[in-house]
This record gives sequence, structure tokens and C-alpha cells, in this order.
Amino acid sequence: MKSISEAYKDHPINLHNIIPIDFKKVHELPDSHTWPSLGQDSISDTSHDQVIPIIDIEDPNIVKLIGHACETWGAFQITNHGISISFLDEVESQSRNLFTQPSQQKLKALRTPDSVGGYGRPRMQPFFPKFLWQEGFTVVDQSATVDQTSKIWPNGDHTPFCHVMEEHQKKSKDLANRLLGLMLDSLEITKDDLRITLLGSSSSPEDLKSEAPHTALQLNSYPACPDPNKAMGLASHTDTSLFTILYQSSRSRGLQIKVDGFGWVTVPPVPGAFVVNIGDLLDILTNGRFPSAVHRAIVNQSHHRISIGYFYGPPCNSKIAPIPKLVDSNHPIRYRDMTWREYIGIKAKHFEKSLSFAAVNPEIRTNAQS
Repeated sequence: MKSISEAYKDHPINLHNIIPIDFKKVHELPDSHTWPSLGQDSISDTSHDQVIPIIDIEDPNIVKLIGHACETWGAFQITNHGISISFLDEVESQSRNLFTQPSQQKLKALRTPDSVGGYGRPRMQPFFPKFLWQEGFTVVDQSATVDQTSKIWPNGDHTPFCHVMEEHQKKSKDLANRLLGLMLDSLEITKDDLRITLLGSSSSPEDLKSEAPHTALQLNSYPACPDPNKAMGLASHTDTSLFTILYQSSRSRGLQIKVDGFGWVTVPPVPGAFVVNIGDLLDILTNGRFPSAVHRAIVNQSHHRISIGYFYGPPCNSKIAPIPKLVDSNHPIRYRDMTWREYIGIKAKHFEKSLSFAAVNPEIRTNAQS
């Protein structure tokens, strides 16, 4: 499998679940986007804002801090990471520029039913009876992105957008590689241990270097909503990645993470910081030591919120299984072996129950999640 995008071709979604509404023409929340069951589950900003750790990457105790955050919360905010605020402002500006284009222009870059890249609603949409108050643009392949955005912006006006997103991917990849090393160090796991699990015992350290990680950049737009208490930006989910590095606009809040003992906790934007949340693949590889973060995005009435997520995954042909050093009598194996492609198939069918279907004993996993 040359690209993880090929795996999604086996799981196409209906076109009506891809095409967003024209938010500029909506002045009242339509029934199609009204979530009547949100009353008991909704939450406004809470006093638990600071429960998600904020970690300086240059802290002398960085390994211990990241390990504790990953095990306890499944997420943290990282600062002093070397990517300037001025550059992140430009990334947000270019993203906002894309989403403020006329609907008919954005639809020229519409994602096809069996693909990942391009404009449209999130792939989770078919699992819900009501539509999400969100539109997105996914960057997977740079050449495809150039082709898609040239249809949105004619006359070469797409060039600044493509240049900034390509640069952001490069910077995010460097940061992700550094974070992965710190996470492994906290578990006393080496990159060789990871390589042997992902690529097999016959692989060499050079194989891990030559087999590029699979990554994707997800731009999210949450327009101001007429009735935010009855709408949902992104519904509760976990990410199909090792981990995600998210930049959220400082103009408004919206990201919430579900934390045991607290419920839904708002993650306030910290200027220049990234939110890092653990994904399903790292949950499996760490045998549940680093649980994937359940999260969602709520919307507001006055601000157009933008977020940019960088999904960091292993090489496309990786085997996904618990790293043997993290399995012992006190930590019995929780997940079975599978390929990444197989897990994408599980996620496409079972969504929020995917980790239970990947578990050796689904009943144990389900009880642990509840």
C-alpha cells in the first residue's frame, strides 16, 4: 500500500454526507443541523480550564511531564516548540481565506466519496443523523492540493496558500518526530522497539528512516452559529493516528476533551501553543498506557473559529500491535495484531467502538472506556 489514502477507497461515503451547506446563506439553525439530544451532554466553559497540562518543551523534566500527561489525560498543550506565532498567524490567515471564499468556489475542490483530500464535511458524518456545523479541507498530497486549490483561486492566487501549508507540514513533522521521541523515552521504549513492532524484526533502522510517516493536515472551519446550544461542530470521537498536533485560533474556544472525573473539559487557546492529543494507533502500540483522547468541538454565536490539525501516523505498511516490552503479567495484552489498513476498515464500520473491536477481549476494553 503506497498511501493510506488507498485504504479509504474501500469505504466510500455518500455524496450528501460530504457537501456542506452554504453557511453564509443560513440565518436560522436548520432542522438538518439541530441536535435535539444535546441538552444533557452540553457544557459551557468550566472552571476546569487548566486541567489539561501546559508543558514547555524545554523544561528539564520534559520526559516525565509528557509521560504523565499522556497516561493521565491523553492530551497536553506544548509551548516553546520553535514555530513562531507570526507563522501560525499566517497559517490561520490562509485557512480563513480559503473558508471565506464563495461556496460555489469551494465546491470545485470537493472531496470525492472514496478519497481523503479536498473540501467537505468530515468522514465521521455518516454516523450521525444530524449534520455537523463544520466544513473542512484536508491536505494529504501536495500536488493534489495545488490542483484543487487552483480551482478555488484562479489566476495563480492559490500559490500563497499552498506554500504556507507545505511549510507548516514540514515544521509540524519535525515537531512530531521530537514529540514521539519524548513519548517513547517516557515509557523507556527505543525507536528500535517501535520499528520492530511496526515493520518487523527483519527491518533495519534505515528502513524506519526510508519509510516516511503518513501525515495529513486538516483545516477546520466552524462558522458563527445562530443557535450554538443545539448544534455540534465535531461530535465526540478519537483520531485514527499516533497523535494529533492541533493549532486552535485564539479568537474563540471550542475544543473539549472528555476527562475521567471531570466530563467534558474546555481546552482554552494558549497563544502560540499546540494541543497534542493521543490517537488510537498509539493507544494500541502502548497497550493502553497512553489512552486515545475522546474530544469534540462546540460552536459559538459570534465568532468564526478556525483550527488546524496535523495527523501524525506511522508508515503506511505498518503492523499495529502492542509493543512487546509494554506487555507483562501486570499489563496483559489488550489489543490484537492488525495492519493499519485493517484498523481503518474497523473505524469505517464501528467508529467510536473501534478500539473495542480491536481488543483481545472487547468486553474488558468496553468496560475500561465507560
